[in-house]
Amino acid sequence: MPHPEHRTVDFFAEDALPVPVVTPAEAELLAAERLGLPGRAEPLGSQQDANFLLRDADGAALAVLKIANPAFGALEVEAQDAAADLISAAHPELRVATVLHHSDGAPRRAAVQVGGAETTARLLRHLPGGALSGPRHLSATTVAAMGTLAGKVSATLRYFRHPGLDRVLQWDLRHADRVVARLAGHVAEPERRDAVLAATAEAWSRVAALADGLPLQAVHLDLTDDNLIRRPGSCPPLPDGIIDFGDLTTSWAVAELAVQLSSMLHHEGFEPHRVLPAVRAFHAVRPLSAAEAGALWPLVVLRAAVLVVSGRQQAAVDADNAYATAALDREWRVFEQATRLPLAVMTQLVAHATGFAAAPDPVAPPAHPLLRDVPAGGFAVLDLSTDADAMDGGAWLEAGVEDRAAAAALAGGPAAVRTPHGGVRLSRTPALSAVSPATVATGVDLWLGPAAVAQAPEAGRVLSAGPGRLELTCGARVLTLSFAPGTSPLVAEGAQLDAGADLVRLPAGATVRLALRDADAPDVPPLVRPEYAAGWLPLTADPAPLLGLTADAPANGPDDLLERRGAVFATVQGHYYDAPPRIERGWRHHLLSTDGRAYLDIVNNVTPLGHAHPRVEQAVARQLRRLNTNSRFHYASVVEFTERLAALLPDPLDTVFLVNSGSEAVDLGLRLAIGATGQPDVVALREAYHGWTYASDAVSTSLQDNPNALATRPSWVHTVDSPNSYRGRRRGADAARYAPEAVAAIDALAAAGRPAGAFVSETFYGNAGGVALPDGYLAAVYAAVRRHGGLAVADEVQAGYGRLGHWFWGFEQQQVVPDIVCVAKAMGNGHPLGAVVTTKEIADRYREQGYFFSSTGGSPVSSVVGLTVLDALRDEDLQGNAVRVGGHLKDRLRALADRHRIVGAVHGSGLYLGLELVRDRGTLEPAGEETAELCDRMLDLGVVVQPTGDHLNILKIKPPLCLDTAAADFFADTLDLALTQLGHAH
Repeated sequence: MPHPEHRTVDFFAEDALPVPVVTPAEAELLAAERLGLPGRAEPLGSQQDANFLLRDADGAALAVLKIANPAFGALEVEAQDAAADLISAAHPELRVATVLHHSDGAPRRAAVQVGGAETTARLLRHLPGGALSGPRHLSATTVAAMGTLAGKVSATLRYFRHPGLDRVLQWDLRHADRVVARLAGHVAEPERRDAVLAATAEAWSRVAALADGLPLQAVHLDLTDDNLIRRPGSCPPLPDGIIDFGDLTTSWAVAELAVQLSSMLHHEGFEPHRVLPAVRAFHAVRPLSAAEAGALWPLVVLRAAVLVVSGRQQAAVDADNAYATAALDREWRVFEQATRLPLAVMTQLVAHATGFAAAPDPVAPPAHPLLRDVPAGGFAVLDLSTDADAMDGGAWLEAGVEDRAAAAALAGGPAAVRTPHGGVRLSRTPALSAVSPATVATGVDLWLGPAAVAQAPEAGRVLSAGPGRLELTCGARVLTLSFAPGTSPLVAEGAQLDAGADLVRLPAGATVRLALRDADAPDVPPLVRPEYAAGWLPLTADPAPLLGLTADAPANGPDDLLERRGAVFATVQGHYYDAPPRIERGWRHHLLSTDGRAYLDIVNNVTPLGHAHPRVEQAVARQLRRLNTNSRFHYASVVEFTERLAALLPDPLDTVFLVNSGSEAVDLGLRLAIGATGQPDVVALREAYHGWTYASDAVSTSLQDNPNALATRPSWVHTVDSPNSYRGRRRGADAARYAPEAVAAIDALAAAGRPAGAFVSETFYGNAGGVALPDGYLAAVYAAVRRHGGLAVADEVQAGYGRLGHWFWGFEQQQVVPDIVCVAKAMGNGHPLGAVVTTKEIADRYREQGYFFSSTGGSPVSSVVGLTVLDALRDEDLQGNAVRVGGHLKDRLRALADRHRIVGAVHGSGLYLGLELVRDRGTLEPAGEETAELCDRMLDLGVVVQPTGDHLNILKIKPPLCLDTAAADFFADTLDLALTQLGHAH
């Protein structure tokens, strides 16, 4: 018998491992007398050890007292402390729960008696920040950080050796089959028990086949969300701390990652594909072998099965252990997610993520073509993707669009049309969905013109046959034909077939689905979600060669478009999101990716009519067929458009300049004001953005657009306080002081001999999230600047054109009339079009500075676009829609404040809204990092929304004005869900 100090645990020699029974008072006494650290003990949860947090008299954390289960020998505890010290020394950027030491350098570790048995107690470093445990959603950034940390630990422990590692643990996945067999009886529900046993058998079979290629090493084996500590204040949560080395042992190295991945699966909004950032991150630090990649997901399943049976057993033998009993539902959810997809699919997905995916064997040309009466040259390819012309005009939402597109293609003369294997079908995409739809085809659909006969491509056997379906072997694969239920096969189940044997007669106009899968593959759905396509498609093959055609190129190859963009497109021209979806189509308030995902567009104030508006498209196409030139030529549309635009503004604003953008409009507006007044100084608001040209940038002070904005203004620009009644220096009723303070600044400039030639501002504060200016603000400031000979320049680039709902122009809300109005964005519905509208007198003064000319500002196409947008705004009552839907949405957003403490305020009017997020409603500390994480989560859930404001803590809500109530409710519901999943609910 080994010496007691040298013994190590053998799970299979133990009946159970209940947590040692230690009261807080006993823990305090033990810590003070045996370990030299007095303090107040608070129990911490544990599966098998007794843990306490020690605090001093002021409540500050001192250390963690860990009392090992008596089954664990002192040698095992020493190994754990040595491994922790090794990792801490190798990675100073990580915080590790190492054992504390006495002043003489000896570890604070002692042998103690608990319940009549000897065990080890020790004090460990306490790591503040909190664990990643709980239901909170884990972002891709957090998941990747977890994988990186696990990779670092694995690489560090690779050569760690210690006699305390020689132990047999129930958590060591090398024993998973035995553990499940021993403990499965604790799962009382027969259905669940059978599911656990079946999943274990399949997963163990796969791991056993690879076991000889799986390297062994020391593993922490519990780098789970419970034992990874977040860096204090990090958002999204980023782990930099490691606790609980109690499961340290020698096992398969890849088990380190498998255990971690399993712990992610119970989190809100999490599903299997979301572990892939951790897989890639681990692989980058500690590369996996092909065998390890192949064993990874089966090990995740085994870990899930062990969790279920072990949790049930622990709850049975240790009924007072609240930690163990509370975890039962969570552990079952882990198992459900681990087995949600077939093992083969997840294994292929991991192989794709780690670069081990192998190209499938090509389909050999058959002895006989599958369709006897359709020549290879008689097929046409039917495109149903995001790029397909057949999806124009919102057709992707219409029932029967595939059949209509096929009929149109057949009318061109081919004998049949087919879809590509692995192709994306936008025709299967719903408009509003928080989950990506199944859009990737795993087979090929055929629409026949004339009648045809399907025949056996090779000799084989009929696996099943019945009305509308036939399945037969085809070499090493299985071929499935699906057709109309009224059509029956000519062969019976079990029949042996010669090559060329007739299978089924297909009438003219028939539709047939062909699917070819590996013989040992699970059943493959006709369509799969894009996130899992790389897992499903390798189990299938393109049946095109059976038709005498060349197989299509793989549809899920690498997409290097973002990399190409970065190589040639100036990176200062950023893009939304770190991993953006590729958007190639829009329709109304929807954006459509090449994966066939529809996203609700909440940010595109550039397109007030909505994307791909038919009237705009038709007007542009018609005009381009006729003429497009510059506005120096004489044609009707430029006159008609400028008349219409001027008529929308109050007197005396009657003269129009046409340009290409909002930046140009503001730049020109300032030049007009300075030229007309002869006074070069300009007063602007802080926290505002007006454009990127020299003059418009000079008066922009948004810190997000230019962090050095206030320090780099030219001498002719003077700024006054942002009149933000929510976050500014003057809040609430006190905001009335902004106007007199701005007036005083304008008067002071004049007194100093530098009267302002212009005061420029947005009429509704867009950069701050759609905050209304205080009542009377513009009236007072406009009067002051005019009193000193200056002009009022209104930036209506965002607020104008009915977006506010109750007012067509933002200045109407302030009951003022500017001298110069700058317009853009909404004017062209995505076409580059801007304008400056002023008085004839001011416009004429520009001649003293030279002439004005814009090549495409006011071109025939631009003018026609401008007219069409005005017509559609009127005819579709989009300003009224902004009132109705915007009011409904604002009410829904305000209601979120009752459920989520992070919601500080809802700003704006109509469909010009901002949801401001704060960490504290009293201090208004901005929640910038939380807002960024929320936007990423909203993208996952099918909504494009972005942050704005100097602190990037405001959701910019400026959707197309065609937004309907269903979409507004979808946005509010999805936002509610995302805030809940990210832990912001009260």
